[in-house]
Amino acid sequence: MSSTPPAPRDPVADTRRWLERAVIGLNLCPFAKAVTAKDQVRFVLSDATTPEALLQTLAEELARLRDTPPDVVDTTLLIHPQVLGDFLDYNDFLELAEALVAELDLEGVLQVASFHPDYRFAGTADDDIANHTNRSPHPTLHLLREDSVTRAVAAYPDPDVIIERNVRTLETLGHDGWMRLFDDRPEPPVTS
Repeated sequence: MSSTPPAPRDPVADTRRWLERAVIGLNLCPFAKAVTAKDQVRFVLSDATTPEALLQTLAEELARLRDTPPDVVDTTLLIHPQVLGDFLDYNDFLELAEALVAELDLEGVLQVASFHPDYRFAGTADDDIANHTNRSPHPTLHLLREDSVTRAVAAYPDPDVIIERNVRTLETLGHDGWMRLFDDRPEPPVTS
């Protein structure tokens, strides 16, 4: 009996699948579909193994996004599977990311949003399904243009309802439903 080791995971493919099936598929972010359809999302896989190296990569990607026309790249997902796997360390790193945005004089121009496999909102239990609104397959920094966020929010009738709707969607889906979103196994044949 021989067993084949599982294929190594592809963090960019995992993130694309999450974006398509959860973020867009469940409409967790009503603004994601348009930029994805126009191929304006840049996926960057960082090989950083230290927070310092990730901060350097983040600086490079912030500058690239700043200098690239929005119709070419509107947003960037910086995937960093080899560093900040611990959510508390990741959460602490976000302060450095915000300080970097200020240091690069990009406040009001770009912002950094956060996604992590173990994301946990303050005051929630680890297994609270609402945490999945920000749970990605790998630690990911989402670089956004402030102008794009402002336009998207202005075009949405009531942006505050998005969070409430997302929580209801995930509560209805449940943990098993969330896991099935990413299950690529074929359905078993129906037998009579």
